[in-house]
Amino acid sequence: MIASPEFPRMTSQEYLEWEEQQPIKYEYANGFVYAMTGGTIPHNDIALNLASALKTHLRGKGCKVQMADVKVAVSEKGPFHYPDVMVSCDERDRRAIKLIQYPCLIVEVLSPGTEGFDRGDKFKHYRRIKTLKEYVLISADKMSVDCYRLNERGIWELIPYSVDEVTTEGAELEIHFTSVDFRCPISLLYEDVEFIANDNS
Repeated sequence: MIASPEFPRMTSQEYLEWEEQQPIKYEYANGFVYAMTGGTIPHNDIALNLASALKTHLRGKGCKVQMADVKVAVSEKGPFHYPDVMVSCDERDRRAIKLIQYPCLIVEVLSPGTEGFDRGDKFKHYRRIKTLKEYVLISADKMSVDCYRLNERGIWELIPYSVDEVTTEGAELEIHFTSVDFRCPISLLYEDVEFIANDNS
């Protein structure tokens, strides 16, 4: 991600006040703002499929499921990001109006322009959120999900789910997000998503 060069360095409070007046969304880290670009239709379909399933699963359990128009605050002074999907089951977020501060699950749908940032610096930022239990990265061009889960020793472990790696015939690959006790077949995330064949194969 590249900082928007036309804007000066800002404090977190300046950013929050300034962004409210902007026609597009901006993320914020280390004093700089980053314009949010529009995603593809498959990207949106995957996020919507997951958010809808999570909303149904968590109905009546005191959790809030949010999509890309809602900010998460790593701390009161930032960074501030817009995850594709996130869940908070913390009472302190129940009446939140402008941002979520205590998520247990954050999901990003990968795109070529942001994958490096999502796997690198953004994950570093998210790991500072004390309530976060799982960070999930979903590929938009193949059935593949990487779930980073905080174990009982405080170490982030990778649990990969990939159709390419499944050898059990006839069994649907099931993903499991333990932070919200959610299970579903991986195909549910990719419902109505058409993959474009790679001509370089």
